Amino acid sequence: MSGGSCEFCASPGGPVLWQNDLCRVVRVDEPDYPGFVRVILKRHAREMGDLSAEEREALMAVVFAVEAAVRETMQPDKMNLASLGNMTPHVHWHVVPRFADDRHFPNPIWAAPKRERGPSNAERERRAANLAAAIASRLA
Repeated sequence: MSGGSCEFCASPGGPVLWQNDLCRVVRVDEPDYPGFVRVILKRHAREMGDLSAEEREALMAVVFAVEAAVRETMQPDKMNLASLGNMTPHVHWHVVPRFADDRHFPNPIWAAPKRERGPSNAERERRAANLAAAIASRLA
């Protein structure tokens, strides 16, 4: 799978906030979840076990640095990290700041919503606008 047959091989997967030779960090366009980002491996691999030990270690260092940057910037109640790949079988990690008043909390964001869309996320969107700088600072 590569090129046009894999979404993350064919496109960045969202606006790129940071990247190196191994992976990129992209903003996820999900209005209910400002600050939701993905860490996407740049080459095609379906599973974490397909990566060398060095690649796994380097990728997880990025995931943990991104998690720290999102926590610091967004100030969530909880952080969710997930590597599923059922819909897009390409190694990537979801880094999702969660808030007690978000539509799905405490369930996963992929579950049925527990509540209606709340008031504007203006403050969270303002914070999310600072993520690229926060991530770059953590990964410098």
